[in-house]
Amino acid sequence: MEIIAQKPMRLDIYLQKSLQTPRNQVEQLIRKHGVLVDGKKVFKTGLKLKGGEVIKYELPDAKKEAPLKIDFDIEIIYEDNDLLIINKPPHLIVHPAASVKEPTLVDWLKHKGISLSTLSGEERHGIVHRIDKETSGALVIAKNNEAHNVLSRQLEDKSMGRYYLAIIDLPLKENIIVEKAIARHPTKRTKMTISDAGRESKSAFIKLALSKTKSKELICAKLYTGRTHQIRVHLESLSRHILNDYTYGFKGKKSEDTRVMLHAHLIYFKHPKTEKLIIKQAPLFEDFKDIIKKQFNMETIDEKIHPNNIISKFDTYF
Repeated sequence: MEIIAQKPMRLDIYLQKSLQTPRNQVEQLIRKHGVLVDGKKVFKTGLKLKGGEVIKYELPDAKKEAPLKIDFDIEIIYEDNDLLIINKPPHLIVHPAASVKEPTLVDWLKHKGISLSTLSGEERHGIVHRIDKETSGALVIAKNNEAHNVLSRQLEDKSMGRYYLAIIDLPLKENIIVEKAIARHPTKRTKMTISDAGRESKSAFIKLALSKTKSKELICAKLYTGRTHQIRVHLESLSRHILNDYTYGFKGKKSEDTRVMLHAHLIYFKHPKTEKLIIKQAPLFEDFKDIIKKQFNMETIDEKIHPNNIISKFDTYF
Protein backbone atom coordinates (compact mmCIF):
# COMPACT_ATOMS: atom_id res chain seq x y z
CA MET A 1 0.00 0.00 0.00
CA GLU A 2 1.13 3.55 -0.69
CA ILE A 3 0.34 6.94 0.81
CA ILE A 4 1.86 10.42 0.53
CA ALA A 5 2.67 12.39 3.66
CA GLN A 6 0.51 15.52 3.62
CA LYS A 7 2.30 17.48 6.35
CA PRO A 8 5.29 17.36 8.74
CA MET A 9 4.75 14.70 11.41
CA ARG A 10 6.41 11.71 13.05
CA LEU A 11 6.22 8.59 10.90
CA ASP A 12 4.47 6.44 13.52
CA ILE A 13 1.90 9.12 14.32
CA TYR A 14 1.19 9.77 10.63
CA LEU A 15 0.65 6.07 9.94
CA GLN A 16 -1.48 5.71 13.04
CA LYS A 17 -3.78 8.50 11.87
CA SER A 18 -3.80 7.29 8.26
CA LEU A 19 -4.49 3.66 9.10
CA GLN A 20 -6.67 4.38 12.14
CA THR A 21 -4.71 1.67 13.94
CA PRO A 22 -3.51 1.56 17.57
CA ARG A 23 -0.09 3.11 17.89
CA ASN A 24 1.57 0.01 19.37
CA GLN A 25 0.59 -1.95 16.24
CA VAL A 26 2.05 0.76 14.02
CA GLU A 27 5.27 0.68 16.06
CA GLN A 28 5.51 -3.09 15.62
CA LEU A 29 4.91 -2.72 11.87
CA ILE A 30 7.76 -0.23 11.51
CA ARG A 31 10.19 -1.93 13.91
CA LYS A 32 9.72 -5.49 12.69
CA HIS A 33 8.96 -5.10 8.98
CA GLY A 34 10.05 -1.59 8.08
CA VAL A 35 8.33 0.81 5.69
CA LEU A 36 9.65 2.47 2.55
CA VAL A 37 10.00 6.24 2.75
CA ASP A 38 10.94 7.66 -0.65
CA GLY A 39 12.34 4.26 -1.55
CA LYS A 40 14.47 3.85 1.59
CA LYS A 41 13.54 1.17 4.11
CA VAL A 42 13.03 2.69 7.56
CA PHE A 43 12.76 0.96 10.95
CA LYS A 44 12.79 4.12 13.09
CA THR A 45 9.33 4.87 14.45
CA GLY A 46 10.20 8.45 15.35
CA LEU A 47 11.42 9.47 11.89
CA LYS A 48 10.31 13.07 11.23
CA LEU A 49 8.46 13.50 7.96
CA LYS A 50 8.72 16.87 6.19
CA GLY A 51 5.64 16.32 4.02
CA GLY A 52 5.46 15.02 0.47
CA GLU A 53 7.28 11.74 1.14
CA VAL A 54 5.96 8.61 -0.57
CA ILE A 55 5.37 5.94 2.09
CA LYS A 56 4.96 2.31 1.07
CA TYR A 57 4.14 -0.49 3.49
CA GLU A 58 2.66 -3.97 3.71
CA LEU A 59 0.36 -4.99 6.53
CA PRO A 60 1.50 -8.35 7.94
CA ASP A 61 -0.80 -11.33 7.83
CA ALA A 62 -2.29 -11.57 11.32
CA LYS A 63 -2.39 -15.36 11.03
CA LYS A 64 1.36 -15.47 10.51
CA GLU A 65 2.22 -12.89 13.14
CA ALA A 66 2.39 -14.62 16.50
CA PRO A 67 2.82 -12.30 19.50
CA LEU A 68 6.15 -12.39 21.28
CA LYS A 69 6.04 -15.00 24.01
CA ILE A 70 7.47 -13.67 27.26
CA ASP A 71 8.18 -16.94 29.06
CA PHE A 72 10.92 -15.73 31.39
CA ASP A 73 11.26 -13.52 34.42
CA ILE A 74 14.00 -11.16 35.57
CA GLU A 75 15.24 -10.50 39.08
CA ILE A 76 14.61 -6.97 40.34
CA ILE A 77 17.39 -5.98 42.73
CA TYR A 78 15.96 -2.59 43.70
CA GLU A 79 12.87 -0.56 42.82
CA ASP A 80 11.22 2.72 43.77
CA ASN A 81 9.02 5.30 42.01
CA ASP A 82 11.85 6.61 39.84
CA LEU A 83 13.95 3.63 38.83
CA LEU A 84 14.62 -0.04 39.13
CA ILE A 85 17.80 -2.09 38.99
CA ILE A 86 17.56 -5.52 37.38
CA ASN A 87 19.94 -8.47 37.13
CA LYS A 88 20.02 -9.06 33.37
CA PRO A 89 20.30 -12.76 32.51
CA PRO A 90 22.86 -13.88 29.92
CA HIS A 91 21.63 -14.34 26.32
CA LEU A 92 18.99 -11.59 26.72
CA ILE A 93 19.10 -8.62 24.33
CA VAL A 94 18.38 -5.28 25.99
CA HIS A 95 16.20 -3.55 23.39
CA PRO A 96 14.43 -4.37 20.09
CA ALA A 97 16.01 -3.81 16.70
CA ALA A 98 15.09 -4.65 13.12
CA SER A 99 17.23 -7.81 13.18
CA VAL A 100 15.98 -9.03 16.58
CA LYS A 101 13.23 -11.65 16.43
CA GLU A 102 13.23 -12.70 20.08
CA PRO A 103 11.80 -11.01 23.19
CA THR A 104 14.06 -8.36 24.73
CA LEU A 105 14.44 -6.75 28.13
CA VAL A 106 12.28 -3.83 26.95
CA ASP A 107 9.58 -6.29 25.85
CA TRP A 108 9.64 -7.83 29.33
CA LEU A 109 9.39 -4.40 31.01
CA LYS A 110 6.35 -3.50 28.89
CA HIS A 111 4.83 -6.94 29.47
CA LYS A 112 5.11 -6.33 33.22
CA GLY A 113 3.39 -2.96 32.85
CA ILE A 114 6.32 -1.11 34.42
CA SER A 115 6.27 2.66 33.95
CA LEU A 116 9.19 3.69 31.72
CA SER A 117 10.86 6.88 30.53
CA THR A 118 10.48 7.77 26.84
CA LEU A 119 13.64 9.83 26.20
CA SER A 120 15.43 7.04 24.31
CA GLY A 121 12.56 6.43 21.89
CA GLU A 122 9.99 3.66 21.54
CA GLU A 123 12.52 0.88 21.03
CA ARG A 124 14.49 1.80 24.16
CA HIS A 125 11.88 2.83 26.73
CA GLY A 126 13.60 3.27 30.10
CA ILE A 127 17.05 2.26 28.88
CA VAL A 128 19.75 4.52 30.31
CA HIS A 129 22.68 2.22 29.45
CA ARG A 130 23.06 -1.28 28.04
CA ILE A 131 25.21 -4.39 28.24
CA ASP A 132 25.87 -7.00 25.58
CA LYS A 133 23.58 -9.94 24.95
CA GLU A 134 25.93 -12.52 26.50
CA THR A 135 26.96 -10.31 29.43
CA SER A 136 24.89 -10.58 32.60
CA GLY A 137 24.41 -8.32 35.57
CA ALA A 138 23.26 -5.00 36.96
CA LEU A 139 21.32 -2.60 34.77
CA VAL A 140 19.44 0.52 35.89
CA ILE A 141 16.10 1.40 34.27
CA ALA A 142 14.53 4.88 34.41
CA LYS A 143 10.80 5.02 35.13
CA ASN A 144 10.32 8.67 34.16
CA ASN A 145 12.05 11.28 32.01
CA GLU A 146 13.29 13.32 34.96
CA ALA A 147 15.14 10.33 36.42
CA HIS A 148 16.42 9.38 32.97
CA ASN A 149 17.92 12.85 32.45
CA VAL A 150 19.74 12.82 35.79
CA LEU A 151 21.03 9.25 35.36
CA SER A 152 22.24 9.99 31.82
CA ARG A 153 24.23 12.96 33.10
CA GLN A 154 25.79 10.75 35.77
CA LEU A 155 26.73 8.24 33.08
CA GLU A 156 28.45 11.02 31.14
CA ASP A 157 30.31 12.57 34.09
CA LYS A 158 31.27 9.10 35.43
CA SER A 159 29.51 9.48 38.78
CA MET A 160 27.59 6.35 37.70
CA GLY A 161 29.73 3.28 37.22
CA ARG A 162 29.98 -0.49 37.32
CA TYR A 163 32.46 -3.11 38.48
CA TYR A 164 32.58 -6.24 36.32
CA LEU A 165 33.69 -9.76 37.21
CA ALA A 166 35.37 -11.82 34.50
CA ILE A 167 37.10 -15.17 34.28
CA ILE A 168 40.12 -14.98 31.97
CA ASP A 169 42.22 -17.65 30.24
CA LEU A 170 45.60 -16.49 31.56
CA PRO A 171 46.37 -14.63 34.81
CA LEU A 172 47.29 -10.95 34.65
CA LYS A 173 50.89 -10.11 35.51
CA GLU A 174 49.72 -7.29 37.77
CA ASN A 175 46.85 -4.97 38.58
CA ILE A 176 46.80 -2.57 35.68
CA ILE A 177 45.12 0.40 34.01
CA VAL A 178 44.76 0.23 30.23
CA GLU A 179 44.32 3.49 28.33
CA LYS A 180 44.03 2.68 24.63
CA ALA A 181 41.66 4.23 22.08
CA ILE A 182 39.01 1.94 20.59
CA ALA A 183 37.40 2.04 17.14
CA ARG A 184 35.26 -0.21 14.95
CA HIS A 185 37.36 -2.95 13.31
CA PRO A 186 38.05 -1.94 9.69
CA THR A 187 37.08 -5.29 8.17
CA LYS A 188 35.18 -7.22 10.86
CA ARG A 189 32.18 -5.02 11.62
CA THR A 190 31.05 -7.05 14.66
CA LYS A 191 34.37 -6.35 16.40
CA MET A 192 36.09 -3.36 17.94
CA THR A 193 39.86 -2.85 17.92
CA ILE A 194 42.65 -0.72 19.37
CA SER A 195 43.23 2.26 17.08
CA ASP A 196 44.86 5.67 17.41
CA ALA A 197 41.94 6.98 15.35
CA GLY A 198 39.42 5.62 17.87
CA ARG A 199 37.78 7.12 20.92
CA GLU A 200 39.60 7.54 24.22
CA SER A 201 39.09 4.47 26.43
CA LYS A 202 40.24 3.62 29.94
CA SER A 203 39.81 0.43 32.01
CA ALA A 204 41.28 -0.79 35.29
CA PHE A 205 41.82 -4.46 36.11
CA ILE A 206 42.32 -6.04 39.55
CA LYS A 207 43.46 -9.62 40.24
CA LEU A 208 41.04 -11.42 42.59
CA ALA A 209 41.69 -15.18 42.61
CA LEU A 210 43.74 -17.79 40.75
CA SER A 211 42.15 -21.06 39.69
CA LYS A 212 43.23 -24.29 41.36
CA THR A 213 45.58 -25.03 38.44
CA LYS A 214 46.76 -21.37 38.37
CA SER A 215 45.96 -21.32 34.65
CA LYS A 216 42.89 -19.07 34.88
CA GLU A 217 42.00 -16.05 36.96
CA LEU A 218 38.95 -14.30 38.36
CA ILE A 219 39.42 -10.56 37.89
CA CYS A 220 37.43 -7.39 38.41
CA ALA A 221 37.25 -4.54 35.89
CA LYS A 222 36.20 -0.94 36.34
CA LEU A 223 35.32 1.24 33.35
CA TYR A 224 36.23 4.90 33.21
CA THR A 225 34.72 5.19 29.72
CA GLY A 226 31.90 3.21 28.12
CA ARG A 227 32.98 1.99 24.70
CA THR A 228 31.49 -1.03 22.97
CA HIS A 229 33.29 -4.26 24.02
CA GLN A 230 35.76 -2.14 26.00
CA ILE A 231 36.75 -4.75 28.61
CA ARG A 232 37.12 -7.45 25.98
CA VAL A 233 39.23 -5.30 23.64
CA HIS A 234 41.50 -4.00 26.40
CA LEU A 235 42.08 -7.53 27.68
CA GLU A 236 42.89 -8.70 24.16
CA SER A 237 45.52 -5.95 24.00
CA LEU A 238 47.13 -7.65 27.03
CA SER A 239 46.92 -11.07 25.28
CA ARG A 240 44.23 -12.12 27.75
CA HIS A 241 40.72 -13.27 26.87
CA ILE A 242 37.51 -13.84 28.79
CA LEU A 243 36.40 -17.48 28.85
CA ASN A 244 34.18 -18.29 25.84
CA ASP A 245 34.92 -14.96 24.13
CA TYR A 246 35.67 -16.49 20.75
CA THR A 247 35.16 -13.13 19.04
CA TYR A 248 38.28 -11.76 20.71
CA GLY A 249 40.54 -14.77 20.59
CA PHE A 250 39.63 -17.28 23.30
CA LYS A 251 40.85 -20.72 22.26
CA GLY A 252 38.69 -23.63 23.32
CA LYS A 253 35.85 -25.90 22.38
CA LYS A 254 32.77 -23.90 21.49
CA SER A 255 29.27 -25.05 22.41
CA GLU A 256 25.87 -23.43 21.87
CA ASP A 257 25.04 -22.92 25.55
CA THR A 258 28.27 -21.14 26.51
CA ARG A 259 28.58 -17.37 26.76
CA VAL A 260 31.24 -14.81 27.52
CA MET A 261 32.02 -15.08 31.25
CA LEU A 262 31.51 -11.39 32.02
CA HIS A 263 29.15 -10.11 34.73
CA ALA A 264 28.25 -6.56 35.80
CA HIS A 265 28.67 -7.30 39.51
CA LEU A 266 28.21 -3.87 41.14
CA ILE A 267 26.53 -0.65 40.06
CA TYR A 268 26.74 2.70 41.81
CA PHE A 269 25.13 6.11 41.27
CA LYS A 270 23.35 8.88 43.14
CA HIS A 271 19.59 8.61 43.36
CA PRO A 272 18.11 11.13 40.87
CA LYS A 273 15.83 12.67 43.52
CA THR A 274 17.37 12.09 46.95
CA GLU A 275 21.01 12.23 45.73
CA LYS A 276 21.74 9.38 48.13
CA LEU A 277 24.55 7.09 46.96
CA ILE A 278 23.19 3.73 45.81
CA ILE A 279 25.49 0.69 45.48
CA LYS A 280 23.85 -2.59 44.49
CA GLN A 281 25.22 -6.04 43.84
CA ALA A 282 23.88 -8.38 41.13
CA PRO A 283 24.08 -12.06 42.14
CA LEU A 284 26.04 -14.38 39.85
CA PHE A 285 24.14 -16.69 37.53
CA GLU A 286 24.49 -20.46 37.74
CA ASP A 287 26.77 -20.85 34.69
CA PHE A 288 29.25 -18.39 36.18
CA LYS A 289 29.02 -19.98 39.63
CA ASP A 290 29.50 -23.47 38.17
CA ILE A 291 32.87 -22.52 36.68
CA ILE A 292 33.98 -20.92 39.96
CA LYS A 293 32.90 -24.00 41.95
CA LYS A 294 34.77 -26.37 39.62
CA GLN A 295 37.95 -24.39 39.06
CA PHE A 296 38.43 -22.09 42.07
CA ASN A 297 38.68 -22.38 45.85
CA MET A 298 35.13 -21.46 46.90
CA GLU A 299 36.14 -20.83 50.52
CA THR A 300 37.71 -17.50 49.62
CA ILE A 301 35.62 -16.37 46.65
CA ASP A 302 32.70 -14.83 48.57
CA GLU A 303 35.08 -12.64 50.53
CA LYS A 304 37.01 -11.60 47.42
CA ILE A 305 33.91 -10.54 45.45
CA HIS A 306 32.29 -8.76 48.38
CA PRO A 307 31.52 -5.12 47.42
CA ASN A 308 33.64 -3.71 50.26
CA ASN A 309 36.68 -5.71 49.20
CA ILE A 310 36.36 -4.80 45.52
CA ILE A 311 35.85 -1.09 46.11
CA SER A 312 38.70 -0.90 48.63
CA LYS A 313 41.09 -2.70 46.24
CA PHE A 314 40.45 -0.20 43.45
CA ASP A 315 40.79 2.69 45.91
CA THR A 316 44.09 1.23 47.14
CA TYR A 317 45.71 0.51 43.79
CA PHE A 318 44.28 3.29 41.66
